Amino acid sequence: MKKTKTDHYTDKEALEFHTQKKPGKIEIVSSKTMTTKRDLALAYSPGVAAPVRAISKNPEAAYDYTSKGNLVAVISNGSAILGMGNLGALASKPVMEGKAVLFKRFADIDSIDLEIDCNETNEIINSIKNFAPSFGGINLEDIAAPDCFIIEEKLKEILEIPIFHDDQHGTAIITTAALINALDINKKSIKDIKVVVNGAGASAMACTNLFKNSGVPQKNITMVDRKGVIYQGRENLNQWKSSHAIETKDRTLSDAIENADVFLGLSSKGALTKDMVKKMAKNPIIFACANPDPEILPEEIEEVRNDAIIATGRSDYPNQVNNLIGFPYIFRGALDVRSKTINEEMKVAAANAIANLAREDVPDEVVAAMGGERPHYGKEYIIPSTFDPRLISVIPAAVAKAAMDSGVARKPIDNFELYKDQLKQRLDPTVTIMQGINNYIKKKQKKIVFADGEDINTLKAAIAFKNSKLGIPILIGKEEKVKEQIKKIGYDENFDIEIVNSKDTGKREKYVKYLFKKLQREQGMLEWDCDRLVRNDRVVWAACMVACGDADGAVTGNTRRFGASLEKIKQVVNPRTGEIMFGLNLVVHKGKTIFVADTSVHEYPSSEEMSEIAISAARVVRLFGFDPKVAFVSHSTFGQPVTSRTKHIKKAVDILKEKKVDFEFDGDMQPDVALNKEYKNLYPFSNIVGNANILIMPGQHSAAISYKMMKELGDTKVIGPLLIGLGLPIEIAPLRTSTSELINLASIAAYSADVIDYEK
Repeated sequence: MKKTKTDHYTDKEALEFHTQKKPGKIEIVSSKTMTTKRDLALAYSPGVAAPVRAISKNPEAAYDYTSKGNLVAVISNGSAILGMGNLGALASKPVMEGKAVLFKRFADIDSIDLEIDCNETNEIINSIKNFAPSFGGINLEDIAAPDCFIIEEKLKEILEIPIFHDDQHGTAIITTAALINALDINKKSIKDIKVVVNGAGASAMACTNLFKNSGVPQKNITMVDRKGVIYQGRENLNQWKSSHAIETKDRTLSDAIENADVFLGLSSKGALTKDMVKKMAKNPIIFACANPDPEILPEEIEEVRNDAIIATGRSDYPNQVNNLIGFPYIFRGALDVRSKTINEEMKVAAANAIANLAREDVPDEVVAAMGGERPHYGKEYIIPSTFDPRLISVIPAAVAKAAMDSGVARKPIDNFELYKDQLKQRLDPTVTIMQGINNYIKKKQKKIVFADGEDINTLKAAIAFKNSKLGIPILIGKEEKVKEQIKKIGYDENFDIEIVNSKDTGKREKYVKYLFKKLQREQGMLEWDCDRLVRNDRVVWAACMVACGDADGAVTGNTRRFGASLEKIKQVVNPRTGEIMFGLNLVVHKGKTIFVADTSVHEYPSSEEMSEIAISAARVVRLFGFDPKVAFVSHSTFGQPVTSRTKHIKKAVDILKEKKVDFEFDGDMQPDVALNKEYKNLYPFSNIVGNANILIMPGQHSAAISYKMMKELGDTKVIGPLLIGLGLPIEIAPLRTSTSELINLASIAAYSADVIDYEK
């Protein structure tokens, strides 16, 4: 199967992704401990009787005793799947599971997908009505018009929970936010503009309605469908199209576009021509949102106009209209005040919040999340980026307040500043960190060597690295074997990716000379010893490529033990001047981020080594955007109990005190004391108790055991170990690392190659 240039993966990879570990993308996990007989008795019989009686007396108590308040049903009948059409309810399940994942990822909302195998609107409405008590909200998805209008309108009448058809309202809210800002930049009044909407489906109807609710007069909006302008007196219009019919002599898009201030396209590729663009008013606003190909490409507009503000649905152009900016956060705000609905006031509030966010100065932490780029409000920045971590606090708060002000909230929020802080805690910090790194390296295009080029996971990672435009991968391996593996993944064997090996005599000679010069005195090696190393070991070859400037960074490991890879790399690359070498893991559990060191290099670090590890870890943690707070962890807390193994830990703390470092630290302490705020009252003298984000371990064994157990047994994400203190940006993956973890390590190597001065 051949690949198109715009795809980032093959169908085979996508199918494998959906089958690995467990089929599908979601699972149910208990939020309570289910270990003992007592736990089970409380969870089910007889303990469950108490909340049952409470809910029977007061239905609102369901929000207190069940998951209802954070649970959204994602519902489709598969009649309009992702532009693929009516493929049926069951075929829509992968999409609906994906939507559930997005709810969790962006707003920490639990979702269950429900596919209804029916095309009869009343039956669908009754089905949803009957199971709706289980949910705090309903997200309708991929339901064809006009059924989607009928279903949503009727459910809003009979249910008192938020009902939201995202295909309509998500697009409408983001587009309205973009319109508000585009008009502000162009100094035009929303009450005076002429708008042309090309398309008359669910999204177009919702956008037009929200435009009107935001101030555009009905008579100023011309809607165009496949048959032409929707005008008063046109025959065979349904009730929804009729509501947008205006009195006009225009009959075609070309007629309507004359002197138009705004074009909104929710139709098809090529619908808007350059000649039509020429006829628009001064400083036109053109939102060409057809996917994957817009009604007109931005560069085509710029060929005939230099005064247009342009938005599309694509991520490779400025001003992407993306529903992800809206629906997770809108539901978050609605759920948090137990809203009876998502009304027009809440939609307008969301649109205004998004618009206002784009006008604000972008703070440093957001710049980091966006890859070091500081956008400025203007023609190419009228909508916030989907990577903007402020979205989680700004939009839900605006939606919640609008629900309260419009009288549909059942649980008002007393302190909005506290609420915003709580919202920020729901974000997964690893996502923000890696988004920032990936956005940064996309602009740099570093060459990264993937040493284990014949390994399937490594190969997938290298291809994804290239297709996601994170950088330029180089594979080490036998060309015929690599091509064979590429075919297995589902790509053309001639996929455009560089493959190198020891057959390249020019590079081989260069690397042998480099290695011989380095090792002849260090290890007494002869030139032929160095030649054997270069010829026979891919890790050595990869490290030499970086050392000799043929690549910017490298990723290895995955097919051999970490220690074996490290020993080979150390023959080629020295530690960074004045810095200790160690392994650092980034560990995230339920929104809390900690860094664990040393996980891979020093078996029993001395007091001096532990203090140096702490200093270097603090430097690295700052690069990730965290304020370092170091805990030296042990089996004892502040000397109790005293053992021979705690004395060197206390000495490490004393060394840092003498050095007067610029970060907070303390120890010795047990890990629960370092991480759990409940211990703060027991040890009020320490700023680190319950507040640590860097754990310096007493030995490699305890560090490695800890993070690997957390990774395997807990709901924990791990990045690393990152190899800190090496003189070049080379990362070593543990055995059998996943594709995504390898991509993360490659991204970090590319990032390090640019931000760290390895000459110092």
